[in-house]
Amino acid sequence: MAKHKRRKSPPTVDSREPSKAGTSSLPTIDIDDSPPHAAPPPPPPPRPERVTFDTDTAEYKKKLDLLFWIRVCLAVAAGTAATFIFEPLEGEERRWASIGFMIVLFGVTIGIGKGMRMQLPSSDRKKLVTQGIGSYIFIYLFMWIVSYTLVNISSLEEMPSLLG
Repeated sequence: MAKHKRRKSPPTVDSREPSKAGTSSLPTIDIDDSPPHAAPPPPPPPRPERVTFDTDTAEYKKKLDLLFWIRVCLAVAAGTAATFIFEPLEGEERRWASIGFMIVLFGVTIGIGKGMRMQLPSSDRKKLVTQGIGSYIFIYLFMWIVSYTLVNISSLEEMPSLLG
């Protein structure tokens, strides 16, 4: 329950009423029902100004788009090339060599991205690595599987049918 302060004020004489001689008047007590005035809360600390890249935003977004498409095109070419490069290898060796090849080429695209000298804001520093990584991996694997299947389709036709 809130505590309220009571203010005592000296007795006032009302000029409208004639004073009656011999009557004692009691002191008046004013009760303030409003809550005590609290100090206003301190203002929030000033927010640091955001660095805006209005003119540079379009430029670095274009460069990120270019990096994305470089990675997509490289994934198509490298996935197809992996079929022919690793043809002499068999089984697990072929698989791991192709995955290693994919990782090395992705590292090359990171170098290409750094060579573009993009002025990225500090919140987007990871974009250089993460831009298009999912597309790169899936397109590389898709092209590797499709090209391997097309190259080796004749050996698949020679396999005996599993159904009969």
